Amino acid sequence: MTEFRADKPKWADLWTEVGTKFLPFADAASETLPLGRLLRLSLFQISVGMALTLLTGTINRVMIVELGVFAWLVALMVSLPLVFAPFRALIGHKSDTHRSLLGWRRGPYIWFGSLLQFGGLAIMPFALLILSGDAVNGPVWVGQAGAALAFLLVGAGLHATQTAGLALATDIAPEKTQPRVVALLYVMLLVGMGASALVFGVLLSEFTQLKLIKVIQGAAVVTMALNMIALWKQETRNPALTDPKSPRPRFKDSWGRLVADPRAKRLLVAVGLGAAAFSMQDVLLEPYGGEILNLSVSATTLLTAIFAAGTLAGFAFATRRLMRGGEPHRLAGVGALIGIFAFSAVIFAEPLGSASLFRIGTALIGFGGGLFSVCTLTSVMALAKHSDSGIALGAWGAVQATAAGVAIALGGALRDVVGALAADGALGPALTNPAIGYSAVYHLEILLLFATLATIGPLARYAPVAQSRPKDKFGLPAFPG
Repeated sequence: MTEFRADKPKWADLWTEVGTKFLPFADAASETLPLGRLLRLSLFQISVGMALTLLTGTINRVMIVELGVFAWLVALMVSLPLVFAPFRALIGHKSDTHRSLLGWRRGPYIWFGSLLQFGGLAIMPFALLILSGDAVNGPVWVGQAGAALAFLLVGAGLHATQTAGLALATDIAPEKTQPRVVALLYVMLLVGMGASALVFGVLLSEFTQLKLIKVIQGAAVVTMALNMIALWKQETRNPALTDPKSPRPRFKDSWGRLVADPRAKRLLVAVGLGAAAFSMQDVLLEPYGGEILNLSVSATTLLTAIFAAGTLAGFAFATRRLMRGGEPHRLAGVGALIGIFAFSAVIFAEPLGSASLFRIGTALIGFGGGLFSVCTLTSVMALAKHSDSGIALGAWGAVQATAAGVAIALGGALRDVVGALAADGALGPALTNPAIGYSAVYHLEILLLFATLATIGPLARYAPVAQSRPKDKFGLPAFPG
């Protein structure tokens, strides 16, 4: 028995080493943020992913196909949550400077964001039923107003929850584990989107309006449950930090301090350009595969899995390099460069008639986009001090979400306009191919990625202070001021 007890620590140490090496994100944990607590905190990303899947996938399809709502009206409704994207910086600032006798800053915003999500999902199915014209009494505009309100509430709620949740993770996580924490939160968002899509697909396989009501309102209940579990005993109370009598900077002043730093401003511009470049094709890849490369429905559906796998690989590569002291701006530039090769592969897939090249390009788009997103968010987290992490992370979220939303809309419009001109022969006899509209979008994305490289390039230089601390695996160039 004595020998067994003597050997036990060795086996325990070996198991710990194996776990850190091979179990995903095992090394994201720390003494202040154990793995169990970190996984519980990340549940707010599951609820956000579920809401995004409902808005952009399930409800989008149900409204157009089953309920017969006009496509332009559906597109308008789905875009409404983007109205709140620019306010993420303000939400972050409010959570930084929140006044409370209880001593909580982030928790109230996660809680009220959850309530907004719950409210929007609770009224959404009934508004959609009125909008479809199935209601016996009542004008159609009531359904339109109700649906608009529901989408706005869900959008405001998920933006508030995600901004405050990321700020709370920044407050809790030690600096050296922040890259892994960022990647884990991103992965949990993808898990939430993928898992909820499968569940919704199974539950609505035989569509009825009653099932739609049950699914959406069930999602509302699950959202509240997940966010309450995620928030429970996460934030340490600090009444001195939230004392109502203490002075609070204005949003204008805090924003001015953030953008006064030329490197911070350059980073936000790069985030916007990169997000637009990687997002413009979001609604075009599957139609491109079906219309131009003659892929089947099942083959184009598989593209989502290929894209997600590439994104996860980008997350893994980014966090591995960051934890080994990689410079995040340089790695973000690598992601943009990979994106250029990815879109080139997608473009050349059409004249070569190669579906394999198209799939490779799709995977590389996911890889480059994942690498770029994690590295830029890591850079912003390094910018964020414990007193102002909310506004910095909110600024990243506002720029990223707004640029992506505008780019998606612009990409669809550009494809339609250029495609129509090509079909009419207005671009010349050599440019009448149906792929011209798609190609114009992909070429524009390549141009935006070159602009991203030019913008983020000057930030990728190592600062002397970072070189003087080789043991700091989260080293960043020192920002002036």
